[in-house]
Amino acid sequence: MSKLALPSPRPVVTFAIIVLVAAILPTIVFATVAPPGAPETLVVATPRGESRLVVRPDSSAGPGVSAAQLLNALRGSARADGSWMELTIGGRPFRFLLGAPVFLLNDRLEPLAGLVYEANDSLFLPFQFVAEILPRVFTGFYRYDAAEGRLLEATERPKPPAARLPNGLLPGHVVTVDAGHGGVDPGNPGVFFPRGVTEKTITLKMGFLLRDELKRRGIGVVMTRTTDTLIDLADRGAYCTEKCDLFVSLHVNSLARRRGYTSTSGFETYFLAEAKTEEAERVEAMENEALRFEAPGNASQSGTDLGFILRDLQLNEYLRESARIAEMVQDELDPVHTGVNHGVKQANFAVLRTARRPAILIELGYSTNESDARLLINKNSQRALATAIADAVVDFLLEYERKTGSAADSGGRGP
Repeated sequence: MSKLALPSPRPVVTFAIIVLVAAILPTIVFATVAPPGAPETLVVATPRGESRLVVRPDSSAGPGVSAAQLLNALRGSARADGSWMELTIGGRPFRFLLGAPVFLLNDRLEPLAGLVYEANDSLFLPFQFVAEILPRVFTGFYRYDAAEGRLLEATERPKPPAARLPNGLLPGHVVTVDAGHGGVDPGNPGVFFPRGVTEKTITLKMGFLLRDELKRRGIGVVMTRTTDTLIDLADRGAYCTEKCDLFVSLHVNSLARRRGYTSTSGFETYFLAEAKTEEAERVEAMENEALRFEAPGNASQSGTDLGFILRDLQLNEYLRESARIAEMVQDELDPVHTGVNHGVKQANFAVLRTARRPAILIELGYSTNESDARLLINKNSQRALATAIADAVVDFLLEYERKTGSAADSGGRGP
């Protein structure tokens, strides 16, 4: 019988894992039961021939198959990793802990119907791993025929999963960066910006810096504008295509002249919804004022009915994700911004209505506040702000991958 060199368990690590398993066992293990009628002999049929594996009965652990024999039949490999044994099949690593009814796949703890155990110095896996898990993980490549007791392998091997980037992301993510205003629309001139510098100048500079930070993290970037030109609000969201994961619009806030108006500072991030406060309505009106610079035909396209958007279930899910990334942006900006954290807000921004993916609008600071203006024109602080936003984007995409288990390199979020 082929044997695997089993690792010597690390008592502290193993005990911690067993305690964790014991805590979650009632909620995960009994949701999956061993396949009924496990055969006495499992036939593994591949294009290279057939192998016959004895299914070992065990009253406590359930029916099991030899890991070494299974790897030999499927041309897999194994290596010890501390308290774990990692088996690689079809390019996918499966990590098993001796004596535990769980395994790790893509850093996610998955249940097993029986224990992974040792007998005669060999590692045995629950029969369920062959009958259920391999066909599920390799859909269309492995198929278990319960009537014949056969695991069937297709002729064409699956492509190994894409290697993750150093930050943990799968490759292939795309973010659209929208530098607000531009061309004949200068945005707000501010009070404390240098002569000739307006909102459109700052947003374009910040757009380039954010683009560079995202690319440095392995994320593809589409810019709505890279020059001093006007892009209609209705057209900006369309830059976030079916391959796009997120739309980020950059802006600078300001206040009309009134008593004490220069004392207000800080940053806030918006997602699309009805404005709930007078301040949100003010910012909404200020940013939507750009519609006056557009051709009448195009401006009408920006009037997409918000009620319709909010009733669309798929878009509504994107709105929930928009609120989540907005929260992450605020958390990352907080340590590097000298102004007040005004939190996550919502408003009916025209630029966000046509983005059919999660979309946010960031007000980076007040040009009517001396401290904020100084922050927004300083190269070092500009880079710090861009870095913080890029960090939030990475955290958001990692969380999205964990929630969905999707492979980003398959082309974004789909239609």
